[in-house]
Amino acid sequence: MPRRHMHMTGADGAALRAALRELRTTLHVPGEFPAPVLAEAERAAREPRLPDLDATDIPLFTIDPPESRDLDQAMHLAKRPAGGYRVHYAIADVAAFVTPGGALDAEAHRRVNTLYFPDTKVPLHPAVLSEGAASLLPGQTCPALLWTFDLDGAGRVESTEVRRALVRSRAKLDYDGVQQAIDSGTADESLALLKDVGRLREALERERGGVSLNVPQQEIVARDGSFSLVYRAPLPADGWNAQISLMAGMAAAQLMLDTGAGILRTLPNAPDGAVARLRLTAKALRIDWPHHVSYAELVRSLDPHLPAHAAFLQEATTLLRGAGYTVFTDDRIPDPVVHAAVAAPYAHCTAPLRRLVDRYGGELCVAAVAGAEPPQWAVSALEALPGRMAEGGKLAAKAERECVDLVEAAVLKDRVGETFDATVIDIEDGEPLVGTVHLEEPAVVGRVKSPSAKLPLGELIRVRLTQANPGTAKILFAPA
Repeated sequence: MPRRHMHMTGADGAALRAALRELRTTLHVPGEFPAPVLAEAERAAREPRLPDLDATDIPLFTIDPPESRDLDQAMHLAKRPAGGYRVHYAIADVAAFVTPGGALDAEAHRRVNTLYFPDTKVPLHPAVLSEGAASLLPGQTCPALLWTFDLDGAGRVESTEVRRALVRSRAKLDYDGVQQAIDSGTADESLALLKDVGRLREALERERGGVSLNVPQQEIVARDGSFSLVYRAPLPADGWNAQISLMAGMAAAQLMLDTGAGILRTLPNAPDGAVARLRLTAKALRIDWPHHVSYAELVRSLDPHLPAHAAFLQEATTLLRGAGYTVFTDDRIPDPVVHAAVAAPYAHCTAPLRRLVDRYGGELCVAAVAGAEPPQWAVSALEALPGRMAEGGKLAAKAERECVDLVEAAVLKDRVGETFDATVIDIEDGEPLVGTVHLEEPAVVGRVKSPSAKLPLGELIRVRLTQANPGTAKILFAPA
């Protein structure tokens, strides 16, 4: 899970855009798609492999950031006549466009993920597919993997089905608009049920010991040639939407486990030392954490609008390190099998436009429900996928860290020598004079070095900006 998320809106500064382009070169980020890949994508966009089932009568909707066009998921929720709920969840069918072994397939294996930068994105698939023919854009008929979940009154899954189908989304919604419509009572029944089902699924998450971190997002806003940074705390609608995706991922994992072949997203339990260290951080931030309260219960109770809570949530992501993929191709239960944060077996299957592994997970699930053998192209690729995804994940994480550093330096480059209020949110092990501070304004998380006095973990202090050089992409503070 990324520590911080960011995007840039509005007009830009040419110098920052130039620095971001240089960063992409330094990181060897893929550039333009080769001509054969683009040609194959154009052909695929014109002639996809279409399914027989027509489900375009289901009035699906998508929920994404306003500027997004690579729309992987669309949903529709309804009450069942006998009680409970039915959730239709359509996932873009990338396999309907990508031919195994072709140029497009090989390029996707080279790229692995869509990479997001403040000024642009580097897509997994050419835009003619990812933002065009394969995307679940409103009013567009396209192939999808259509999941159907029947839930009981408590939100538990009673039955699962996934089939290839033609679908057509009716509306492209965004998180702010969804939250406003639900809160004001103006949402239609299907959208209003997202709150009901989402909260039921959150209750089940609490019951099984899972955890979702409401980590504030760092956003870069550009206006009139200059930049500012702000924090955005996730809305309840973000969490309800995420619960639908989690439900699909858990169902996908179980389908693959039942049929004896698949690829799971796994995360080991955090070591005792990591939890103990996080307890010290909570104490320093004056966050009450009774010993009988679990980590999952604590983070669920925190308010990301409060600086101390936001700082703790940032540090809590350290317990989510070590995630990977576990492949199995026989009937033996794999080890590990559980994702610790989900507190259940879990698989990536809901973002195939932006993440390579999801195409394979979806294909295996369609075969499992149909009672058919999975296609050989999907099974034969499984062993190499964990390594591919690990490489892609490292590049994505490094790009994110470097972007944050670069943009923070650009925002603060003219403020060297100024002082700011900041909370000490971390101290390096064995280095009590070196740590991390969380500024409330501007929305910056930066490194701090003290010349002599130990840094007071969790304390609000005044810090002076001593370095902000966009050329080296670093900022540095010292106690004032």
